[in-house]
Amino acid sequence: MNKILWSVLLTLTLTACGTTSGTKATVEDRTGSKADAAMTSQAGGASGGTETSALGGKSMGASALDGSSYTGDPRKNPASPMSNRSVYFDFDQFTVKDEYRAMLEAHAGYLLSKRDARVILQGNADDRGSREYNLALGQKRAEAVRKALAVLGVSDVQMEAVSFGEEKPRKEGDTEAAYTENRRTDVVYADE
Repeated sequence: MNKILWSVLLTLTLTACGTTSGTKATVEDRTGSKADAAMTSQAGGASGGTETSALGGKSMGASALDGSSYTGDPRKNPASPMSNRSVYFDFDQFTVKDEYRAMLEAHAGYLLSKRDARVILQGNADDRGSREYNLALGQKRAEAVRKALAVLGVSDVQMEAVSFGEEKPRKEGDTEAAYTENRRTDVVYADE
């Protein structure tokens, strides 16, 4: 199991290093004053048409990350990958799947642009297994997401990984649908 985790982390690291271009992406700060915006535009900042390269090498327009037509908090923009806050896992697993790459990149970009932002990564498990086992599994899931964000450049001081085990189910019941909903790590921002 440990070999799989390390190979996934190595792959993510190598992919991130291989897709970095020499051009820096600009980030629009919609919380600053008009003077801040003027300084950004004088410094060569652009809005709307900036392209950012994802880990998989696919290009995403700036509107996919910050919702150019959305004027509120980018974490709450329903069109943004940041509106997704949960990483789901297979039964008895704690490997982050590739399908969560865009979501984690968006959260990492936000955390890199807001160095004072903090996230709590809350690991969860379904109710199969002992409480102790599920608590440990939830912690491994939270740590897997923390490591994936760290590979993307997020500082350790901005992240905290905790486990709730089976104590915070999203969906009650003994069905596969309920189990699937409960095998997750939630990304929770400290200021929300």
